[in-house]
Parts: sequence; structure tokens; C-alpha cells
Amino acid sequence: MQREDEVRLRHMLDAAKEAVEFSSGKTREELDPDRMLVLALVKSIEIVGEAATKVSPEARSLLPSIPWPAVVTMRHRLIHAYYDMDLDRVWETITEDLPPLILALEKALSSVAFAPRI
Repeated sequence: MQREDEVRLRHMLDAAKEAVEFSSGKTREELDPDRMLVLALVKSIEIVGEAATKVSPEARSLLPSIPWPAVVTMRHRLIHAYYDMDLDRVWETITEDLPPLILALEKALSSVAFAPRI
């Protein structure tokens, strides 16, 4: 796996952790009136997805526990439907999908060997 893949995986992990942190102690109902929170969560999810698009096919194949298509598809939905977002789906992503993704990314980063830079 290339060093660039490690960087992208770390970007994914950092953004996913930020989204979970931003939502900590909040409820789904708090999203509706809090535009700043919505934008922060959406941007974090977008970063996760954008970084995922930059991970090499080789690295993706080595990390089957990461739901690559779902991560990238969510990014595409948010980017292209920016004013027509389903906040229930955003909240579900933050509360249900990101915690296991964080664990998978942490495991991947702790166990995968990266090729040295030349």
C-alpha cells in the first residue's frame, strides 16, 4: 500500500471522528434549527467521502471491511443535493455508520504496512 493511501485513510479517520465529536451530546432534533451544526457534519462526511475516492484500488482491496461504495456514494449525495439533504440520513450516518467506520479505519491504520517513500 502506498504512503498516499495512509494519508487519505488518516483524513477519513480524522473527519469521521470530528463529525462524531461535533454531534456528541446532541439529538437529531437539534439539527433542524442549527445550520452551523448541519454544515459542520455535512462537511465532515464530505471529507470522509472525498478522501475515500483518492484511496488506491489496491488499498481498497486490502481493506474490505471498509464500505467503500457506501462512503463514496454518501459524499456524492451530499455534494450534489446540497440544499435537498435528508437530515435523518445525515444523522443516521453520524450515529450509526461512522462509529464502525472509525473502528475499521483505526484497525486498518494499525495493521497495514505502507510502502516507503522513495
